[in-house]
Amino acid sequence: METASILKVFIPATASFVTGILFAPVLVHYLYRYKVWKKQTRKTALDGTRAVEFEKLRMTVHGGNEVSTPRMGGILIWASVGFVTLLAWASARLLPMPLTEKLDFLSRSQTWIPLFTLLAGALMGFVNDLLDIQPGGERGIRLSTRLIFVTLVSLFIGSWFYFKLGVTAIGIPADGTLALGALIIPLFVLISLGLYAGGVIDGIDGLSGGVFAAAFMAYAGIAYFQNQINLAAFSATLTGGILAFLWFNIPPARFWMTETGTMGLTMTLAVVAFMTDTLGKGYGVVALPIIAFPLVVTVLSNIIQVTSKKLRGGKKIFRIAPLHHHFEAIGWPSYKVTMRYWVISVVCAIVGMSVALLK
Repeated sequence: METASILKVFIPATASFVTGILFAPVLVHYLYRYKVWKKQTRKTALDGTRAVEFEKLRMTVHGGNEVSTPRMGGILIWASVGFVTLLAWASARLLPMPLTEKLDFLSRSQTWIPLFTLLAGALMGFVNDLLDIQPGGERGIRLSTRLIFVTLVSLFIGSWFYFKLGVTAIGIPADGTLALGALIIPLFVLISLGLYAGGVIDGIDGLSGGVFAAAFMAYAGIAYFQNQINLAAFSATLTGGILAFLWFNIPPARFWMTETGTMGLTMTLAVVAFMTDTLGKGYGVVALPIIAFPLVVTVLSNIIQVTSKKLRGGKKIFRIAPLHHHFEAIGWPSYKVTMRYWVISVVCAIVGMSVALLK
């Protein structure tokens, strides 16, 4: 790959990180000034029963600080990415020269769809968070409504892949492709919903940032080696914004990502996975469960817990779900859970990249 392509990936990523670092103090100031946190903590478990273990964990491990840590930290991510993307695009048009034109990574073929997805999810998540911090307990958008939103957006994007881009199959390593035809649309919807369910990984200081950063950096590498340079630059720019968020999210967190971050990121991850599949002559979809393994086990632990309680008369498999809270409940310090998830995320990113780029 030529040096210019490498710079096109790393310069926007660095710019996004620096933008996030500079913007964060302003965001933190307003989040604390307007007390952007829950006025009352969650009281129900996944199956609707009282969250006894969660309450114990909140008080003994987290010191009850959920009501004093601001939400909406995800604003830092999409605002940084949006700013850098717009700056690169505007610079190429207002100051046309080889460098500015090369750094413009906003393109219809590679970045319009993931950018739209990121901003759509972020906006919906922002509204949810805004309602969630109102006095009187949890008043965010109902989960069923959020799931419908994710489904509708995913139907639109899945249809775009099928009808506009001609995506009818997913790549299978050593076997070519698996033809799905129009079933590619519901597959994309299911993957989007599954990843969105994994957004609850934003439950420990520093956890979600490390997991998402590793995942998007992996796909930046995959897209780069597929010569989808604009997509690689976008994914790397997202990684830069996430790392800036993580800088302020490590213990003790200055803010949490919440829905305005997790909804946009999970939905965008599904889009990027599909764009690095047959469109990039790779195996981005097959690699997704590996790259996003921490999100996958988060969802599975919730499913296993709820199923066990329903079928076994209230008996649980885990002390508390999702899995990262189970580790806390059995005595692991929060920082140990977070750092081990980081290690696993990096390993999974490397293995997933290798799978996605198999020939």
